[in-house]
Amino acid sequence: MAETTADSLVTGSIVTFNSISTIETALRTVREQTKGVPFHLYVIDNSSRDGTAALVKRVDPQAEVLHIHWNVGFGAGHNLVIPRLRSKYHAIINPDIALREDAITKMACYMDEHPEVVLLSPRIVFPSTGQDQILGKRNPTLRYLAASRLRKSGQPPGGTLSEYAMLERNLDEPFEIENATGCFMFLRTAALQKVGGFDERYFLYFEDCDITRTLAKEGKTLYFPGAVVEHVWNRESKKDLRLALVQVDSMLKYFWKWRKG
Repeated sequence: MAETTADSLVTGSIVTFNSISTIETALRTVREQTKGVPFHLYVIDNSSRDGTAALVKRVDPQAEVLHIHWNVGFGAGHNLVIPRLRSKYHAIINPDIALREDAITKMACYMDEHPEVVLLSPRIVFPSTGQDQILGKRNPTLRYLAASRLRKSGQPPGGTLSEYAMLERNLDEPFEIENATGCFMFLRTAALQKVGGFDERYFLYFEDCDITRTLAKEGKTLYFPGAVVEHVWNRESKKDLRLALVQVDSMLKYFWKWRKG
């Protein structure tokens, strides 16, 4: 494994909106588990009203907090830091994740060894069981999305969902994917800046598969099981009608944008 050096600075950004119930674990594990590379964290607070910003300052005084006076959304929030980045790599981090075993260093080392790679998607697991989360790795289609939507909690994935998540592949080895989950993405900063970050037409949902597809024009986008990230996956759009409507709106924007392939 290649050794990273001081010029391999890694940055990360977390966009928050009333995230006080989960973000403390994210902050602590990101800081405690990032040992092998210099690391700077940005937290973009979308006008939280639950004390999230104050908790961030208390738990991680090293984090740079940007206060937004309204909720600009997920992608637009992350985009605010892109002009500031002087790093080699940048991590997109959800407030409901926890890192394991120096995951950021492992991804930085892998990308140092593979300059053709512009995006890594780590192995995403449930915190309580360590079981892999069934997440799309192929470009979304209506058939795939329907299978994901209709699957009940705890139910094993059927053939369509297995195809979407590429479960036929060896999940212990890296391989190219078309769609990376936005709960944790590890990006080559130069490529992120070249494509201009996330498409801000998506307030929430589908911005992750959109940017994966865009970045694939700049280099390889890979699933990388050498780094493991825990994710509290609540699937809020199945419980909240407003979020379900936001998801449908983003889906329509995505399919219209990529309608010609």
